[in-house]
Amino acid sequence: MGKNKKSMDGNTAAAHIAYALSEVCAIYPITPSSPMAESIDEWVFQDRKNIFDKEVRVVEMQSEGGAAGTIHGILSAGALGSTFTASQGLLLMIPNMYKIAGELLPGVFHVASRALAGQAL
Repeated sequence: MGKNKKSMDGNTAAAHIAYALSEVCAIYPITPSSPMAESIDEWVFQDRKNIFDKEVRVVEMQSEGGAAGTIHGILSAGALGSTFTASQGLLLMIPNMYKIAGELLPGVFHVASRALAGQAL
């Protein structure tokens, strides 16, 4: 039991896992998932390496759909990728998620949940 333990919020914990297991992260900061993208950006700036001893690349996109499309490209190229979004942003990623699932590509979408706005559906 000599391991160090840290107390952190869910966004930070998810960001640690995403960074450790990704080669590329496609980000579009959207509340409440912004802290995950900000953590990834900070660690890239610090030249931190993932568990494969490689630098992680960050691609900041103009929209949630762009981030999902970028993840599709990353996964199609054979790289390990992940992205971060919130409930509302996830709805905009659905078309790309169907494409990713249909091609059986393994990827991770970290979702910070919140209520969906009914007028946007």
